[in-house]
Amino acid sequence: MSLCVRTKVLSGTPWTAPLGALVSKRNKGSALGTRGDRLESLRKGTGGRSSFSGIIATVFGASGYIGPYVVNNLGKSGGIVVIPYRGDSYRVQPLKVAGDLGQILFHPFNLRDEESIAKAMQHSNVVINLIGKDIETSNFSFKDVHVDGARRVARLARECGVEKFIHFSALNVTEKPKKMAVRATEFYSSKWEGEQAVREEFPESIIFRPSDIFGLEDRFLRYYCAFYRRTHHLMPLWKAGKGIYKAPVFVGDVADAVVRAIFQKGNEGQTYQAVGPKQYELCHLIDYLFRVIRRGPDVGYFRYDMRVDPLFLLRVSSYCCL
Repeated sequence: MSLCVRTKVLSGTPWTAPLGALVSKRNKGSALGTRGDRLESLRKGTGGRSSFSGIIATVFGASGYIGPYVVNNLGKSGGIVVIPYRGDSYRVQPLKVAGDLGQILFHPFNLRDEESIAKAMQHSNVVINLIGKDIETSNFSFKDVHVDGARRVARLARECGVEKFIHFSALNVTEKPKKMAVRATEFYSSKWEGEQAVREEFPESIIFRPSDIFGLEDRFLRYYCAFYRRTHHLMPLWKAGKGIYKAPVFVGDVADAVVRAIFQKGNEGQTYQAVGPKQYELCHLIDYLFRVIRRGPDVGYFRYDMRVDPLFLLRVSSYCCL
């Protein structure tokens, strides 16, 4: 699936650019300098996994869903990748095989510890911030991660002399999102504030706003297939899924676009709306999904409006405080 973009420009965002032009270009050369023309920063080899492309990238949030795909693409293109991690290193160690010997490096860090963040990118010319969360915890709120954390990483990247900073936000973020669920509203508003914070600290940063992402072990299609999302064979959806449109994008296309954004010249300060090539009404998408997993109407599948189900609303309200 090719990656394209809708030309909708959100208010207050003058940096929006189409992503289709980005993915149509090959990595013919790097738009980056060589960190003072040092020999260790110069490109070596004929290209590919066993060469050095001149890219030294620090990828924050590499243990998430998009991270392994980005790291894999960077490794295939001959880049050196530094993967900051928190907690146990066993979670990120499988990414070691994404690159050749010595290309994938690991470094412990804490999002509140500026010294550990700076050490993770002191030799890098590219920093990719994939850190994000869709639920708040006792240790980290939306503001801690999406705003304060993003600002801290962007500021330290600028101070370390990083040439390209790529930040991941979310599609349709706005300063004052329409209030439907408390947590959803806080999520989108914090993502918006995070974008502004990154722009303040690193004005040339590149921002990606991905749509719903699908792929192996995704949290979009698998979410609707999960047993806890439905009631036996009944599938409750807002307005039965009618009038709700999705433009899902393949995770491999997003990762490919990130790497191409590194090599493209003149895209500093751009914002890319990363959506798929087609829009689908949610009701049709879910019907198709249940036919594929062989849970169609012949086995009792029925899609209905969740607003008429008080028990399901009670379950939802206990989570998102409707």
